[in-house]
Amino acid sequence: MSFGLNTVILNQFEAAMRTLLQAIEDCPGGEWSSDHLDGPFSQVAFHVLLFTDIYLGRSEEAVKNQDFHLRNKGFFRDYEELEDRKPSYTYARSDILDYFDFCLRKGRTEIPEESNEVLSGESGFPYRKFPRLELHIYSIRHIQHHAAQLGLRNQFSVGKELRWVGSGWKEYGP
Repeated sequence: MSFGLNTVILNQFEAAMRTLLQAIEDCPGGEWSSDHLDGPFSQVAFHVLLFTDIYLGRSEEAVKNQDFHLRNKGFFRDYEELEDRKPSYTYARSDILDYFDFCLRKGRTEIPEESNEVLSGESGFPYRKFPRLELHIYSIRHIQHHAAQLGLRNQFSVGKELRWVGSGWKEYGP
């Protein structure tokens, strides 16, 4: 992959995912499944990963038929996140970390392969009426939004702030 849009998208995707991982790793055990107004920590983590997975793909149905999903049917259960109802399931941290790893690998595989033609084409989702490039930016913003939300929970409960990740996987700012 030469430096271009794909590189920028991948760098910012990795930075957002690295921030999310900090929040997941920093969450104290007692907070993991505790109810909050927006749901338990594990539900929010699952939510952001599911939509990251979906938006890296081409459709919700295609995502459900991936090997990872088929091997982990108990984890995904009935895909309540895709229903118009408040989610009720909680998730083990180890399962969330496995799903995180899957989504990170998927992003690292899919993003570099998208041509400028694909990036300038439709998002692939009828409810996201903007180009695929904008879908990637939307998804990165979604990851970062929830990483910040979860990071703030951690900051209130244990006093640990999220470190800034500027670009790529390991870069931290001041």
